Amino acid sequence: MKTLCALLLLLAVCWTGAAAHGGGASVTWNREVSRLVYDKCASCHRPGGTAFSLMTYLDAQPRANEIKDAVLSRRMPPWGAIKGFGTFRNDQSLTQDQIELIRRWVDGGIRRGNNPRMLPKVPEFTEATSPVRRPARRIAGVVTLLNPLILDGLIPEKVAPGRSLRIVAMLPDGRVEPLVWLHDYDTRYAHAFLLRKPLHLPAGTTIGGVPSDSVIDLLQDPNDLGLPGSSDIPGSF
Repeated sequence: MKTLCALLLLLAVCWTGAAAHGGGASVTWNREVSRLVYDKCASCHRPGGTAFSLMTYLDAQPRANEIKDAVLSRRMPPWGAIKGFGTFRNDQSLTQDQIELIRRWVDGGIRRGNNPRMLPKVPEFTEATSPVRRPARRIAGVVTLLNPLILDGLIPEKVAPGRSLRIVAMLPDGRVEPLVWLHDYDTRYAHAFLLRKPLHLPAGTTIGGVPSDSVIDLLQDPNDLGLPGSSDIPGSF
């Protein structure tokens, strides 16, 4: 009996170690990958979207190695900022676990899966347009805020392709808040970077990291109506 228990314990330890190193159940399109694609890629990669469709296994399977290379290099999904420097509610970049999931799927044989009932519901997309938001502040060069601002996000208004900008807010009490770190900027994927939580910037806060030949728009929290409106003159407050 003791020998049997020891053998079972050894098998359990070996199975746990194998699972931790990707040796568990095979990754399939039906069960895991389709969910990730629908969540992170389908807004562009769909019929009528801005890129080739990845909505079905037959769409994705011939491009599997291309997909793997794109996610391993973090070229796709296009986000344009260093992950972990600031947090954003519209972050479409992949976590390391999600990247590993794609790698395991491709290296494991690009399996479809045997149970089509595991497929998630296909997302629906509308052509509704988002309201245009005017910036509360427009930053060019190092700027100190003369008025408080509840920051909701940032938009690269003018950044040269390939530039990298590490933008921070230096508060009057000495704290430094990371805002966004644009990396190898690509104007084809220009978009807002919306903070996960609005950030209160008191008067006297200095915004640094924006070169004088670039322009970054600061978006005011739409729920905060008591602060001054936008300025169309870079660096004017």
